Amino acid sequence: MTSGQLPGRGATGNPPNRFVPLSLEREAWVEAEDPAPRTHFYREASRSIIATNASPDVGFEASINPYRGCENGCTYCMCGQSPVLMADGTLSPIADITVGNEIYGTVRQGWYRKYVKTRVLAHWQIAKPAFRITLQDGTELVTSGDHRFLTLRGWKFVTGREQGRGRRPHLTMNDELLGVGGFSVQLPKLDDYEIGYLSGMIRGDGHLGFQEYKKQRGQLGRSYRFRLALIDDEGLNRASTYLNHFGVRGARFVFQRASETTKELRAIRATSSNDAQYVTKLVCWPERVSLGWSVGFLAGIFDAEGSYSGGILRIANTDPTIIETTVRSMRRFGFDVVLENQAKNRAKPITSVRVRGGLKEHLRFFHTVDPAILRKRNIEGQALKSSARLRVVSIEPIGRRTLFDITTGTGDFIANGVVSHNCYARPTHEYFGLSAGRDFETKIFVKGDAPELLRRELASPKWEPKVLVMSGVTDPYQPVERRLRVTRRCLKVLAEFRNPVAIITKNHMVTRDIDLLSELAQYGAVAVNLSVTTLDRKLQRMMEPRASTPERRLEAIRKCAEAGIPVGVMVAPVIPGLTDHEMPQILERAATAGAERAGYVLLRLPYAVKDLFEDWLERHYPDRKEKVLNRLRDLHGGRLYDPRFGSRMRGAGPFAEPMEQMFDVACRRHGLNRRSSDLSVAFFRRPETTGELGLFGNS
Repeated sequence: MTSGQLPGRGATGNPPNRFVPLSLEREAWVEAEDPAPRTHFYREASRSIIATNASPDVGFEASINPYRGCENGCTYCMCGQSPVLMADGTLSPIADITVGNEIYGTVRQGWYRKYVKTRVLAHWQIAKPAFRITLQDGTELVTSGDHRFLTLRGWKFVTGREQGRGRRPHLTMNDELLGVGGFSVQLPKLDDYEIGYLSGMIRGDGHLGFQEYKKQRGQLGRSYRFRLALIDDEGLNRASTYLNHFGVRGARFVFQRASETTKELRAIRATSSNDAQYVTKLVCWPERVSLGWSVGFLAGIFDAEGSYSGGILRIANTDPTIIETTVRSMRRFGFDVVLENQAKNRAKPITSVRVRGGLKEHLRFFHTVDPAILRKRNIEGQALKSSARLRVVSIEPIGRRTLFDITTGTGDFIANGVVSHNCYARPTHEYFGLSAGRDFETKIFVKGDAPELLRRELASPKWEPKVLVMSGVTDPYQPVERRLRVTRRCLKVLAEFRNPVAIITKNHMVTRDIDLLSELAQYGAVAVNLSVTTLDRKLQRMMEPRASTPERRLEAIRKCAEAGIPVGVMVAPVIPGLTDHEMPQILERAATAGAERAGYVLLRLPYAVKDLFEDWLERHYPDRKEKVLNRLRDLHGGRLYDPRFGSRMRGAGPFAEPMEQMFDVACRRHGLNRRSSDLSVAFFRRPETTGELGLFGNS
C-alpha cells in the first residue's frame, strides 16, 4: 500500500472543496461497519425521488438515486454542467466557455427583445455568498445575490432591500423570468441512430434505383445505383461517415457547379452496384422501430427535407409513408405536430409536418435529435417570448460558493433556458460543502424514504409512465444496500406499478433481487447493465476497491440471463493506455455469459476528479502516467477533460475512431446489440390498494 492510501478507499485525500464546508450532523439511525476512516451516513430529506436529467450525453430522461456518494471507492465520478446556448444551436457548460466563443444573447429591437449572436469577451470565476432560486417549472439557479435576471418587469438583482442603502430592484415571489425554460435532454445516439439517420436522409434527399439489363445468356440482371447530393457539407459528411461504418465507401464529386442563382451541390455515390444494393437494404423500413432509429430518422429527414425560418419548423415531403413515419416519430417524443397541405394541384401534393409549441419545443427538437446541418438551428431574430412557467417560487441562501461569470457583447446570455448576466454553480458532492475525494466515499447521503416517495409519484394522475434509471449518479448496489435495502424496496414499488426500470451497477448484489427483476421482465419493463472496467483483478482492486470482482460481475450477467432478464455490459470507463486493449475480451466474456447488449464510455475527469486520477496514476502506474494522460489529451482536443456534448463520452480524433471500430467489430462478432433494448410502458398500472412501506420494511 502506497503512502496516503487507506484500505478499501480509492482517493488518497480530500481535494479542497470548490465551495465552502457546511456544518453536518451525523444521523444516529445507521452506523457504518467499515474500517477507518469510518463511513458516515446522513439522512437526506427530499420531496421527490425522481430526478430529471439535462445532460445530452446520457441515455435516460429520469432516474432514481437512493444514495448520494458511493462506497465503491472508484477513482472517477461524474459532475453536473450548466448549459449555455451556443450560436450554432448546441449547448456547452459555462465553466468551459472561452473568450471568443460565439453564443446567443438578446437585444431590444422595437417592442421586443430578440435573440442575437454575440461574442464572449471575458470569462472568470469568483467565490462569494450564493443563493438558490427555484422556478415554477422546477428549474434551480444558483448564483450570487448581486446577479441580475431579466424578468417581465425588467432586470432585477437576486437580493436587495425595499429602502435604505441596500435598496435596489430585486426578485420576489411574484416575479417571472424570461426565457424558454430549462433546456431539454439530448438523447444519446443509440445503436440504430445511424441507420435511422441514413434512412431519413437518403429517403428524403437521395436517389436509389436500379437499371435492368440482359446478361449474356439472356437473363435479366439489375444494376443498382445510389447518389446523395446536398448543399451543406455537414449533412453529407455525416451520411458519408455513417455509410463508412457499414462498409460503404462513397465516392465524392461535384454534382452541380455554383452559379449566380444557385449554390454548389456536392454529392457522394456508391462505387459499385453491390454497395448501392446494400444501401437500399440498409434504409428499408424496419419491422420494429427502435428508439434510436426514431431519433436518427428525425435528424436525417430534417437535414434532408426540413426547414426552420421565421420561428417555424417544418418537414415537407410528397411520400405519405415518410410523412406518416415523421409524425409517428415526433409523437413518440411528445412533440405536438400538425399537417399542412401545400401545392395541392401537383400530381404529388406536398405535405408538411409543422412542430407547434414555439421556440422551447423547437430547441427541444434540436437538442433531442441533433441534426447535422447547423444553419437550420439558427434562432437569431426571434422574439424573446415563451409560455414556460418561470415564476420565482423560492429564494434561499446556501452559503459561500465558487461561481463562474462571463461578459458578452450584449451583456447577457442564455443559460439553463433563462436570460442571465452571471452563471451558477453545479450541484455535486461538493454542493454539500464536502470534497470530491475521500468525502465522496465516506460521507453518504441516504434517501431512506425513497420507496414512499416513489409510490406517491407513480400513483399521481400527473405521472406519465416512462423508463426510470436506477441509478443515474451512484451505484444503487453499493455495500450499505445490503442492510438498508432501499434499492430493493424501490424495485418492489416499480414491480407493483409495472413501471419500466433500467439498472446500472458494478456489483453482484443485483442478483439478490432477481425475483423482482424477473417479475418486471415478464412485461418487458426491465434491463440490467453490469459495468466492467477491466478483467485484471489486481487493477480492479486498485481502481474499485469495494466493488465486485470482474468474475463476480460476469457471474451476475449469467444469472440474470438465465432468469430471463435482459442484461447488458458497459465497458466503462475505458482508460486509454491502460484498459482500452481489454475491450474485445470483456465483450466476448460478457456475451458468453449471456449479455445481449453493450456500450462503452471514455474516462472523464471533470474538476477535482482530474487531480485525484493523476495522483492515482502516480502511485500505481508511474511508468504509464504520461502515456495515459497524453492519450486522454489526444482524445479530448488537447485537454484532459472535454466538456462538449456529443464527444465527451466517446472522445474525438484519430484515436477515437479505432476505439469505436474495435467496439463495433467485437459487438458484431459476438452478436451484441442485435435486438432493440426499448422497454415497455404498455403494462403500467396504478394498483387500487398500494399499502404502506416502512422505512426499514422487510422485503
